[in-house]
Amino acid sequence: MKTNNTIFILILLTMIHGSRLGATQAHEHEQANVQSAIHTSEHEPESGDAHQHHEGNGDEEAGRVHLNTNQQHAAGIQVETLKSRVIPEEIEAPGELKLNLYATSQITPRIEAQVSKRHARLGDHVKKGQALITLSSADMAEAQGALIIAAREWQRVKKLGLKVVSEQRYLESRVAYQQAWARLLAYGATRKQIDSLMQNPDVTRADGSFTLFSPQDGTIIQDNFVIGQMVEPGDLLFEITDESTIWVQAHVNPDLMERVKRGAPARIHAGNKWYQGKIVQIYHALDETTRTMQVRVELPNPGDHLHPGQFVTTYIGLAGASDPVLALPREAILRSPDGDWEIFVEQEPGEFEPVEVNLVRQLPGLAVIDGLPEGTRVVVQGAFFIQSELAKSGFAVHNH
Repeated sequence: MKTNNTIFILILLTMIHGSRLGATQAHEHEQANVQSAIHTSEHEPESGDAHQHHEGNGDEEAGRVHLNTNQQHAAGIQVETLKSRVIPEEIEAPGELKLNLYATSQITPRIEAQVSKRHARLGDHVKKGQALITLSSADMAEAQGALIIAAREWQRVKKLGLKVVSEQRYLESRVAYQQAWARLLAYGATRKQIDSLMQNPDVTRADGSFTLFSPQDGTIIQDNFVIGQMVEPGDLLFEITDESTIWVQAHVNPDLMERVKRGAPARIHAGNKWYQGKIVQIYHALDETTRTMQVRVELPNPGDHLHPGQFVTTYIGLAGASDPVLALPREAILRSPDGDWEIFVEQEPGEFEPVEVNLVRQLPGLAVIDGLPEGTRVVVQGAFFIQSELAKSGFAVHNH
């Protein structure tokens, strides 16, 4: 019995020891796995960082951004040659875009009529002489009939001659024909329409219909009528304007008008864009509402981005001598990471490098600088994109 107890105790001790040994080995194995994972996670980033650091150093030494033509186009990057120019002292004035009235026409009837047919619509680009609208009028029908009769009488009298008819009758017939012709012209018929009527002077053609044509090339900006509408003389049917140029009506403090001259340069800020124009007219009376002097600025409108009714800010150059300076668009000059002002210079086609400059002064939309020679190729649009690419990739931008 005693021997059996001894054997049982030995077996129990052996089991306990084996259990503890297995747990210890499992723990040691698990700990080894954790250490291995930590070791791996520590070394893998080190390898990547080392590679990235090495890669960054390679391009950082050059400190340049390389962009191909497609990348430059997609980012809207524009490069210009830096030139000195005279920047006059400017005043700021509120303004409103207006139609260029010297390039605008209104189409109105000269007699009472009814709209029969429309040939053009709002927004259409029309050419000079293009048909716009056909009208029908009782007054026109009467005038057409009178011309046919007067023309026939004049042809008969002219054929007989002064040897057969009296001079009085000869003159009356001639004057009646000329008056009938002039009446049609005054009612709105064209010479071509009248000639067509005279080539076939059938009384059935005196139906009162006539067509109005565009007097200029341009865009239709108004067409307030419907088919069948009765219109009176002077009613506006169409308004056509050439939008290649547009006016700005600027309001200037009267105290400053002595230095505002016709032909002076003016910069217009509309939306997020700048436009260059010049003063073409100066009013000679105060605006009774604003008590300001009005100045008319004309500027080109390529692409038809500017439209009448828009409010803009006008910067008018004042008369007076100024020294030439190096000036860039305000968005071309940026703060560098160390806080200095910098611009991007195109060293080679598609190769841009940041260069520190001195900001002399700022004007609305412009920055006057020094620190670069005249003739340097600089980025005037898209500088922020280049700077962000440079910073984002650790001074390493690659073409993809």
